[in-house]
Amino acid sequence: MSDLRPRNQPAKIVSFSGIDGAGKSTQIEMLRERLKQAGCRVSLLAFWDDVAMLTSVREFSGQALFQGEKGVGSPSKPVNRRDKNVRSWYMSVVRFVLYFLDALSLRIVVAKQRRTGDDVIIFDRYLHDELANLNLNDRITRLYARLLLTMTPQPDIAYLLDANPAQARERKPEYPVEFLHQNRASYLALSKMSGMTVIPPQPVADAAQQILEEMLRQSPPGDLQRFAVSPQSIAS
Repeated sequence: MSDLRPRNQPAKIVSFSGIDGAGKSTQIEMLRERLKQAGCRVSLLAFWDDVAMLTSVREFSGQALFQGEKGVGSPSKPVNRRDKNVRSWYMSVVRFVLYFLDALSLRIVVAKQRRTGDDVIIFDRYLHDELANLNLNDRITRLYARLLLTMTPQPDIAYLLDANPAQARERKPEYPVEFLHQNRASYLALSKMSGMTVIPPQPVADAAQQILEEMLRQSPPGDLQRFAVSPQSIAS
């Protein structure tokens, strides 16, 4: 593949967010494969593994302090997690501190990754997924969320995969449906605050097509040529 990306143009950042069970992993893999087939150099980063700070401490607190279960839920093996769904004033303070650290880490990770020569960097979750755990109905919390959004690199395209909470829980049973409804409302509020692109609930193939079309629509013509991406190359 010829190097179509000028050295002075940074990689395009694409993020996927949404409630648990919204189908992020499936859509990420489909977009990643389409872009690679089109000749793009694509990297995939997971926010929890590659950005979040003090993850071992956070996992321990969810299991030891709040009696949550470990692992990833599946229809055949539900898991009762107790972490981001634990709501209290002191947990809000803890989250304020942790999310600030994560925002600083995100700045470093993005700056470092953009020097690797990639055309596209895909994030499996982003800062939005942490901010959606907060009570955005509170004015101070909204100000805090806006501060963190201002101090972190914003994706060129930030997808929010919307989903029916009950159906999402059937696919990935980890949190109560009531919490998923609250979480979804926070995501939708955050999408208006930060300009996320909302992909409504729909069949997997239709969602994948809309994601591709939105990427084309939101990319200047020069960007598409730089990535060697065309409507014909990604719609096949």
